[in-house]
Amino acid sequence: MDINSLIERINELSRKQRSVGLEDWEKAEQESLRQEYLEFIRGQVHASLGQVKEPKH
Repeated sequence: MDINSLIERINELSRKQRSVGLEDWEKAEQESLRQEYLEFIRGQVHASLGQVKEPKH
């Protein structure tokens, strides 16, 4: 799943949770999607930090 679809589904479940609540399987899906999102963000941070070079003196 691409990141935009992932975010949209997370938001969709969040809106449903606030309005009518979620079933157990939806809560499990929501948690799984959130973990996938966090893994993506961590990967982005690691990639960015991996490109940082120490200044030359």
